[in-house]
Amino acid sequence: MTLALDAAGAPGAAGDRTVVGANLSLPLFRTLSGVLAGHPYLKIVVDRANGTWHLLDTQVHPFHVDYIATRVLGMTPDELDEDLDAFNASVYMAPERRFLLGVLSLHTEEDPDGTERPFLVLETTEADTMQGSLLKEFYFYVRERVDGRLPLLLKPANHGQEHELASVGEADVPRILSHELFGNRTRTCLNPGEAEGRLRRFRTMAEYEAAAADLGWSDIVAMPRLPDDVPRVAGFVNTAPITPLSHTNVLASGWGIPNAIVRDLDALVRRDGLDGAWVRYRVREDSITLEPLPGPPALKKPAWHQQRIRIGTPLLQQAPVLPLDRLRSTDRDGYGTKAANLGELHHVLDSRTADLVVFYVRPRPPRPHLLGHLGARLGEEGAAPERLRAAAAEYVARTVRAPEGVALPFHLHHLFLTSSPALQQGIGKLKMALELEAFDIVDPLCLTLQHLVRGTPMPDEVTGAITGAVPDLLADGHRMVVRSSSNAEDLPGFSAAGIYDSVTTVHGTEQLLDAVRHVWASLLSPRSVRLRHQAGISLDDTYMGVIVQEYVPARLGGVLVTCNPTRREDFRNVYLNCTPGSPERVVDGTVLPQQYLYNTVEGGGRTVDIGSAGEDLPSETRSALARLAVTGRLLQSHFSEDDADGALDIEWLMTDRGAFHVVQIRPYAR
Repeated sequence: MTLALDAAGAPGAAGDRTVVGANLSLPLFRTLSGVLAGHPYLKIVVDRANGTWHLLDTQVHPFHVDYIATRVLGMTPDELDEDLDAFNASVYMAPERRFLLGVLSLHTEEDPDGTERPFLVLETTEADTMQGSLLKEFYFYVRERVDGRLPLLLKPANHGQEHELASVGEADVPRILSHELFGNRTRTCLNPGEAEGRLRRFRTMAEYEAAAADLGWSDIVAMPRLPDDVPRVAGFVNTAPITPLSHTNVLASGWGIPNAIVRDLDALVRRDGLDGAWVRYRVREDSITLEPLPGPPALKKPAWHQQRIRIGTPLLQQAPVLPLDRLRSTDRDGYGTKAANLGELHHVLDSRTADLVVFYVRPRPPRPHLLGHLGARLGEEGAAPERLRAAAAEYVARTVRAPEGVALPFHLHHLFLTSSPALQQGIGKLKMALELEAFDIVDPLCLTLQHLVRGTPMPDEVTGAITGAVPDLLADGHRMVVRSSSNAEDLPGFSAAGIYDSVTTVHGTEQLLDAVRHVWASLLSPRSVRLRHQAGISLDDTYMGVIVQEYVPARLGGVLVTCNPTRREDFRNVYLNCTPGSPERVVDGTVLPQQYLYNTVEGGGRTVDIGSAGEDLPSETRSALARLAVTGRLLQSHFSEDDADGALDIEWLMTDRGAFHVVQIRPYAR
């Protein structure tokens, strides 16, 4: 075994087991490897100039470029940091590069008789633009130096590498795609965190519903797919696949509780007797554990018990029904956050004056900023900051459209409520029950009030304002969509994902009025009332605006968040989910969506999961989604207000003509 030498010929740091030039056996692999996402892995560097390779000790050398710069090229760390992006480009993107960088990971597959067979997977970093010839060279070089008894597969790190490999026969370069390798992963982090609580295992929805009333903040709920109306508890465990962008995971993120997919939970429960037991539940990107505790711990109430969300005083005075494009973000106190954000989006797209590059201006040590990367994404390499701001506004305006429609103000909701003595009396009883914490009667009162809202006639003034706002849609029999826009949703720290209702199939006057009442009634659902009360949001301050839009048929619908939900330190990637049809199908769990990560710094994207569709999207569609991901990142600079790193949650749809329409934009609870 040969120790790696630095440029001066001195041995590496004490304890450094890095090997240069040796063939790789399984014992040597295990000696040098670390563990990521439950799999042993080893970083490697092939030096094409010297015809040798370096097997890095992962505990000493966590980054390829640091090792190459300081241990092979003799640079100081300061010299590397001074021009890090240029150095990265030389090793990850240059067509005639000296070094080939990658990772070998060890996996196993099970034969029908239960025998486990190990195999190795070779991949580069996600930003690597290695063309087909270099990928072949890299694979053949490693194949010749790895124990021949171990199968070796090449995993394309991004869509560009998949395209490059399309002309290379699989007999020459055996390969595996990311979703094929990890699609059946036993345990997957959805929202990192840690909790101690009592594990409550439910195999069916009927079992859950029978026990739901007894669930409390110290419980950890485990079932195939948690319902959207799950109460606030200590943690979630999904035993079937689900996306990190589901409503329940958005809630987990907002509440700061651990959530994961644990497909082998039944085996853990049987082995350790965990059902109903007190456990310590830890969720990390690379490790998910459920450890039995000897008994009930000295539990502290979770942080959300002290959470208090403040909302602005609702504006209830006379206000007109307005087209969405006439609203701005400052109108949230009169029309709701959702409508105000869509109005602000219209302004951003129409005026093109918003500064959309703030995210890229911020220092990312050791980088002073990311403007050079932004220029590359926009096709404006080397442009001055002023030109980049203009180019960013143009890019966003070319990529997405804001929805047309009208917003009904809180004023109409207030007129409706005050027109009915029965409604006023019922709301008074509900407020009293909440003040006295008489929760045994809160749910029945909410259900009674919802029934009353849906059945109470509207005053003529309210009816006229609603029907007069969309005469063309009513006259021509167009299909309409009616959405909620409360002042108690889409807020930092309180997303209210899945709490309020929308009605997506509306035709004619009667259905329109019924749909508006239905949306108003969702403000009084037992779950929404309980969650707002827990967050300190007063019933007196809560009103519902309503958005009325013409239905836009969608070829593809989805959600993107301008972050990587399972890696909070990752500032590069945007996570995007989609499925044919409506974006609601992504978040409500009716299908498992196609899932992608798009790098909005160096560029490139990769498929995480092909979901229920069973196949990936065409390359041209994935390229369009990459542009959408960059657009989401640019919009983050404007809509995150005080924190340019504050992630956004954007619902969108793609029409048959390939146009993207944004239907919702809000803070992403992290």
